[in-house]
Amino acid sequence: MHKSFLRAAAIFGLLAVVSGAFAAHALKGMISDNSIATFETAVRYQFYHVFALIAVAVLYKDFQTDQLIWAGRFFIAGILVFSGSLYILAILQASVKPGYKWIGAITPFGGLCFITGWVLLFLSFFRKN
Repeated sequence: MHKSFLRAAAIFGLLAVVSGAFAAHALKGMISDNSIATFETAVRYQFYHVFALIAVAVLYKDFQTDQLIWAGRFFIAGILVFSGSLYILAILQASVKPGYKWIGAITPFGGLCFITGWVLLFLSFFRKN
C-alpha cells in the first residue's frame, strides 16, 4: 500500500509543479487576479497534501493500520475534489462562462476529505492492526 501512496504523491507533485508553472507563466496577465488566486490556492493545497501522502507512505512501515490507509485515500480524494474543483472554477472564471459558480460548492467536500485524512492520521497512531 505504501508504494501506491508514493506513486500518487509523485504524480500529484509533478502535476502541482506543472500547474503552478502554468499559472505563473501562461495565465498571469491573461486572467483576473481573483482567478489566479483561486488557481494558486488549488496548487498550494495540492502540494501540502503531496507531503501528507509521502508521510502516510513512510509511516505505514511502522503503523500498518486501516486508519492510515484511509488517511491516504482521503488525502487523494481531497486533492481531486478540493484542488480539482478550484482548478475548474479558476479556468471557468477566466473564460467568463456564466452559470458555473456552483462548482465552488463542491470545494468544501474536498476540504472535509482533507480534514478527515488528518483526523485518521492522528488516530492511526493509537491502534495497531
